[in-house]
Amino acid sequence: MTEMTKDERGTLEKAADGPMLDQTQRWAQINSGSTNLAGLKTVAGELADAFASLPGELELADPVSGEIVQPDGTVIERETGKNLHLTVRPDAPVQVLLTGHMDTVFSETHPFQTLTWLDDSTLNGPGVTDMKGCIALMLSALKAVEASPLASRIGYEVVINSDEEIGSPGSAALLAQAAKGKLAALTYEPALPDGTLAGARGGSGNWSIIVTGKSAHAGRNPEEGRSALLAAAELALKLEAAVGPGLKVNPAKIEGGGANNVVPDHAVLRLNMRPETLEDQDRAQRLLDEAVADIQTRREVDIHVHGGFGRPPKPIDPQAEKLFGLVKECGADLGLDIAWKSTGGVCDGNNIAACGVPVVDTMGVRGGAIHSSDEFLIVDSLPERAQLSALVLLRLAERGKL
Repeated sequence: MTEMTKDERGTLEKAADGPMLDQTQRWAQINSGSTNLAGLKTVAGELADAFASLPGELELADPVSGEIVQPDGTVIERETGKNLHLTVRPDAPVQVLLTGHMDTVFSETHPFQTLTWLDDSTLNGPGVTDMKGCIALMLSALKAVEASPLASRIGYEVVINSDEEIGSPGSAALLAQAAKGKLAALTYEPALPDGTLAGARGGSGNWSIIVTGKSAHAGRNPEEGRSALLAAAELALKLEAAVGPGLKVNPAKIEGGGANNVVPDHAVLRLNMRPETLEDQDRAQRLLDEAVADIQTRREVDIHVHGGFGRPPKPIDPQAEKLFGLVKECGADLGLDIAWKSTGGVCDGNNIAACGVPVVDTMGVRGGAIHSSDEFLIVDSLPERAQLSALVLLRLAERGKL
């Protein structure tokens, strides 16, 4: 353990004293599902007003345009919301990246829209944990650091994107740009209820694979047809057979087909693959390429592969170990036993690590049942985790290294 200085204790008191619970409830009452552009605009405005209390240059940055495959195989532009981007003291000797997301998995029409107190210390509601509460504690920690004598030594960028829950298609470029030159990154995904953090993460890729065959009468001349549906099904089964150590494959949906008496000439296969390592990712890509080439040739269909690995695997390298060690040290000084474990989930931390920046990506609140109507926030973790973040930032500023 490290004995805390008077300045550190004063900063931690300020970090715990922010209006985090009020902000969490206010922001969580605004639906900001990834596709609810109006709701995202409202939340982005609220966040911009709140983060304007920090120095630096703040903008709501436009997303990079993307594409999405419709069930009929047509490719249209995918719209995502604007992303909050704050830059503070870019010339300071220590540079850090902090990230979070304003979107949730709950659409505008989802029945889960209200907040409920389960008991005096547990709040149920959409996005209270993933991650409106996390954003509130990030802000409280940063405001406290700004009041510290060490503030001038640390610069940072904050990116709060609008599309993390759908893979960050419109904000990945902004995250990569913001990661450049950073000593470390903190991402505010929630921790587990007991405070355990995510360590190494596998990767994830998503595809919409468009298969075009040839229609024919199912009774009169089926041999002249080329079934897109059967080709898609065979591709799904061929890829599913590749499941094993280091690779999970989930053919999630096949769309297409029509009348029973017509050989289907169109299908779309929706696919997710999750490799544990970069070697597994390379192997998965080869399997996909080989399977597509084989089925395309044998079944005489055209296959267009749309998508890819948007979240690379995130191993724990020596620099990441040092950052986790710092978080653990700071936790111990606050009376917290910080532990971490590998997980199959993915987040923006995967992308940041791929830029060569060490990241701890579960610096947020303690809570659970995220992505469900049972999502809950352990309210006492708001000041607890705000203090943890503030102490980590202070020690990075003081030491100038991991």
